[in-house]
Amino acid sequence: MPVRDDNFLREHNARHQLHPMIHPLISDQHPPQIIVKGDGVFVTDIDGGTYLDGIGGLWNVNVGHNRPEVKAAIVEQMDKISYYSSFAGTTTGPSIALSAKIMELAAEEDMVKVLFSANGSDAVETALKLARQYWHLVGEPGRYKYISLKQGYHGVHFGGTSINGYVGYRAAYEPLMAGCIQIDSPWTYRNPYTEDPEELADAIVVQLERAIVNQGPGTVAAFIAEPVQGAGGVIVPPASFWPKMRKVLDKYGILLISDEVVTGFGRSGSMFGARGWGVKPDIMCLAKGISAGYIPMGATVLNRRVYEAWTKGVSPMGFIFHGYTSTGHPLGCAAANAVLDIVERENLPENARIQGERLLKGLAGIPSWSSLAGEVRGKGLMVGIDMVADKKTREPIDPGKGQGEMIAAFARDEGVIVRPAGSNIIISPPLTLQAEHVDQIVGALVTAFKRYEDNR
Repeated sequence: MPVRDDNFLREHNARHQLHPMIHPLISDQHPPQIIVKGDGVFVTDIDGGTYLDGIGGLWNVNVGHNRPEVKAAIVEQMDKISYYSSFAGTTTGPSIALSAKIMELAAEEDMVKVLFSANGSDAVETALKLARQYWHLVGEPGRYKYISLKQGYHGVHFGGTSINGYVGYRAAYEPLMAGCIQIDSPWTYRNPYTEDPEELADAIVVQLERAIVNQGPGTVAAFIAEPVQGAGGVIVPPASFWPKMRKVLDKYGILLISDEVVTGFGRSGSMFGARGWGVKPDIMCLAKGISAGYIPMGATVLNRRVYEAWTKGVSPMGFIFHGYTSTGHPLGCAAANAVLDIVERENLPENARIQGERLLKGLAGIPSWSSLAGEVRGKGLMVGIDMVADKKTREPIDPGKGQGEMIAAFARDEGVIVRPAGSNIIISPPLTLQAEHVDQIVGALVTAFKRYEDNR
């Protein structure tokens, strides 16, 4: 067996591994950057280059890389036991502690129960199944449909893929799950209705109610949405949208599932994204920031209203025939406990709000002189730059032409990693970001877009 030195890694990079969200032939032709070390908001690649991690791993390294508190918690748990099952009959200390911590953090939403998993796709799949089970338990088994938003992203399991709002995520895997309906996103920059945020919120809420009535209210189990749409382009809804949407759902008794996989634990500037809109969901999907990427973790949280359906007595329909080998994994829970202590102690949601405002302000001028940048938008440390082929019509660029990759490469030359995603550049750094780091990101992206103009 060859020695796993740097030359070995370079030689075998992309040769055997399929990478997510990219055609394998592109990976073969352009092997990915090999990251070997991280510290704080910076990472180092195999060639010794150090970069500010402008994407926070993948929206998730909220407390920064190489935190000694998190590493110590994992090692301490490994010295006791690295794994044991959370299936009926056994559990472990870290999962008990984490369940209590999440209920403490989500007390404002009246959350009372959590089912752990390994990632965001798991958390969404769990939410969809428990929503259907809820309706069986309360005597309305005909409620099986889900309504979601176009441009929404809810993971890669069949349930999540079925409710994803972008056809690219669905096309290669169809036919998918029946009973999934998408309505328009409340996207102020690109919609056929209006540029007025309040009028847009009203228009989409009317569309939601019409979809419910058209499907038959007694057939709809839940509406699911991200408080701020992430992978779809960092789409920030009008401030009134979530409260108005919640009223319509309450009118018809429909559950609200908040996909907090990205927004949970501070990224959007509040502890939970829905809380930032003043709304209390029935079910929340958590992952990413829960363990900051140190160990894979996911969680699905139920409020009191939903969980009470399981309290009416033991019945065959009430058994939770769902879960994963990694449910309540002690190492993941130990990491998450340490991470959430940091989130609270350092008030990272507030820091995300402050630094996010600085980042938006710093980037806001780019569309005024760039032929490529159409809009800068975001909330907290979720920021996107929308790239357009035509600034008047706001037609998005064709991602296949490589402009996003060019901007990302130019930014990397300036020491900052950002993420090209479709027609957007996404910035989602660790929530420990400070003002000087914000300014470094702004400087790198201003230079990157200027270089693009020079190379047109």
